Amino acid sequence: MNCQSELIQRYFPALTPEQVEQYRMMDELYHDWNSKINVISRKDIDNLYEHHVLHSLGIAEIINFRDGTRIMDLGTGGGFPGIPLAIMYPQVHFHLVDSVGKKIRVCQEVINALGLKNVTTQWARAEEVKDKFHFVVSRAVMPLTDLIRIIRKNMSTEQFNALPNGIICLKGGELEHEVLPMKRSTIITPLSDFFTEEYFQTKKVVYTCL
Repeated sequence: MNCQSELIQRYFPALTPEQVEQYRMMDELYHDWNSKINVISRKDIDNLYEHHVLHSLGIAEIINFRDGTRIMDLGTGGGFPGIPLAIMYPQVHFHLVDSVGKKIRVCQEVINALGLKNVTTQWARAEEVKDKFHFVVSRAVMPLTDLIRIIRKNMSTEQFNALPNGIICLKGGELEHEVLPMKRSTIITPLSDFFTEEYFQTKKVVYTCL
């Protein structure tokens, strides 16, 4: 395993050998595809594991998704947080959605190379997605109120996770004003509670119950 991907195993020591290998493979896959189709800033690609993979797995620190959960990753870009989470939860279904076709192409190629059977992709705007999900996850910068308005139609009424169905976003900076309209149904968790790297000092997981 390269030393970068060892970062994942340090925080998640219970990974199976297959999961360890899948995370290790991400380095070469994303470096290769990013040289053809820019889905991660070229200045940031060498920080893949800290800034993208581990950041995505911050969601796994606040909820342990039960087998059979259906999750939409909206505005997935190059596959974050969906692909790292799909490796972590092989019995959970992830549906990756982005409005940019070339980004979905990269996602699909990475999914195929990793042998992930629990991930589907869709080139679409959020308004075009008709399926139902237990959770929507996102690293996109859309304000929470706008995201809720768009995806409320996609929320399943079936409940079987420890947290009620809702939205889980990875965000940074000051969020009090943004979440004020949903304050009673929102929990903000600093990722610095789990990860010691300086990058996570301003990063947070925002969960909103729908």
